Amino acid sequence: MSYTIEKILEKALSRKRIELEEGVELIRSKDLTRLGMAANSLTDILHPDPYRTYAIDRNINYTNICVTRCHFCAFSTDKDRRGAYVIAEKELFSKIEETLEQGGTQILMQGGMHPSLRLDFYEEMLGSIKERFRIHIHAFSPPEIIHMARLEDVAVSTIITRLRSAGLDSIPGGGAEILVDRCRSEISPKKCTSVEWLSVMREAHKLGIRTTATMMFGHVETLEERAAHMDSIRSLQDETGGFSAFIPWTFQPENTRLDHLAPVGAFDYLKTLAVSRLYLDNIPNVQASWVTQGPKIGQLALKFGANDMGSTMIEENVVRAAGVSFRMESEEIEHLINDIGYEARQRDFYYRLVN
Repeated sequence: MSYTIEKILEKALSRKRIELEEGVELIRSKDLTRLGMAANSLTDILHPDPYRTYAIDRNINYTNICVTRCHFCAFSTDKDRRGAYVIAEKELFSKIEETLEQGGTQILMQGGMHPSLRLDFYEEMLGSIKERFRIHIHAFSPPEIIHMARLEDVAVSTIITRLRSAGLDSIPGGGAEILVDRCRSEISPKKCTSVEWLSVMREAHKLGIRTTATMMFGHVETLEERAAHMDSIRSLQDETGGFSAFIPWTFQPENTRLDHLAPVGAFDYLKTLAVSRLYLDNIPNVQASWVTQGPKIGQLALKFGANDMGSTMIEENVVRAAGVSFRMESEEIEHLINDIGYEARQRDFYYRLVN
């Protein structure tokens, strides 16, 4: 390891901020062991308790109809294609009941940018859930909210305010991909820009709504652009403090228009995860991505900067459509956490312990 990298890691472990150029140096590094050790040490400083957490929830995709048809997506379809759907209320309620029966505390609801569903559809869906169930609703990523605002011809803040009044509790960080418009113009040219994505999160945070942040990497981005993505997230967190967690995950190319790209392996995933923990000094939690990397790499992620195993994902459709289908029950997640020397504890969205 070079003297420069060693100095950067010492800086991070002394809780001094890493600059963008230093973040680029780290993400260029091939010394996975040293990066992992530093990230793990920092995680132990930030989370000194003997436990690591996970959540029980379900991903509910309320529609697969989407006008943006991003090049990296194997899930979405056109309105008139076979298999296109908008979820029926009975099916939605059944999925939520099953989640609660399994000890779940929240649902994640995301869907495509449907060309004709209006705001009242989303308000009625949220309201009907809250009338029947006591559950946290984590829903509608920034591209969906931007899409709603365009259809209604109103401000983003108006959309978020109305959704919150109807029952929305928090907003997921989906649709971020890489927050560099060069990348976005290649892989998702019809989706919102990086500035628009950040503006939705800024408005949500101003309104007191907590959100998560994600990064989907391993497609057309450069290492420098990965670092730039982290820098944009960190800058907004400096401004608002509204991100509860960061979730980096790897692009899965099978069944997409980018299937000529090789999937990212464990080495690059763990390295990027470690750098994200070291760079994002103002975001309290970093989640492992076992859904794309599998249970064993998810477990190893707890020694590379992650303090949380994410959720059981009773249901997950988007990554599965790209040919990856790792599944885990809560008992297996608990075993993996305990097996690596921590105590497994279930949490809610706000990282409050459930048990």
